Amino acid sequence: MERSLPFAVLISGRGSNMLALARAASEGRIAGRLAVVISDQPAAMGLVEAHRLGLATDVVEAAGGTDRATLGRRLTEILERHRTELVALAGFMRILDAGFVQRWQGRLLNIHPSLLPAHRGLHTHRRVLAAGDHQHGCTVHFVTEELDAGPAIIQGRLAVRPGDTEESLSARVQQLEHIIYPRAVGWFAARRLQWKDGCAMLDDRPLTSPIIEDAQ
Repeated sequence: MERSLPFAVLISGRGSNMLALARAASEGRIAGRLAVVISDQPAAMGLVEAHRLGLATDVVEAAGGTDRATLGRRLTEILERHRTELVALAGFMRILDAGFVQRWQGRLLNIHPSLLPAHRGLHTHRRVLAAGDHQHGCTVHFVTEELDAGPAIIQGRLAVRPGDTEESLSARVQQLEHIIYPRAVGWFAARRLQWKDGCAMLDDRPLTSPIIEDAQ
């Protein structure tokens, strides 16, 4: 029987990347199943969409006084209950504590809306426009304790057009996210993508630079 990787997706909002990953799994592009969708926001629209698809969901509220370590322990309890082997962050707007990151090291992915290492952090589309950048995109990377600094795996890249706005860039980058995130998770599920000694490995070779997917 072919291995089916149980993976989790952590969200805070609409969950569009979660839906892209769920679709890829259902279509066989990921040799795995979405075991649980977890949000820190009980009213997140992504939870509604996950329920519509019949997916298991859970909520970890970071209510007043909840520190990062406590949040990390609660997340781990849920992930272990669902026998999760990979965690995909998809717009999860909480900084994870070091203990959680260390516990899931090499099995923790994130997608960030910029061509890392450029524009780490928030408001990337606004900052790209302010900087006059000619290219923009998104990056899937392994998560480390340093924010948005883990080894990059794959990037979606597009040209910034005259007249682009934050909204138009966001929409176009999101289309690329829905292509590259399922691809990276698919590689992991197929055991082609691994973490080894702090490096991203694809087909047993170190990724000295990320794979590039240019927008059509």
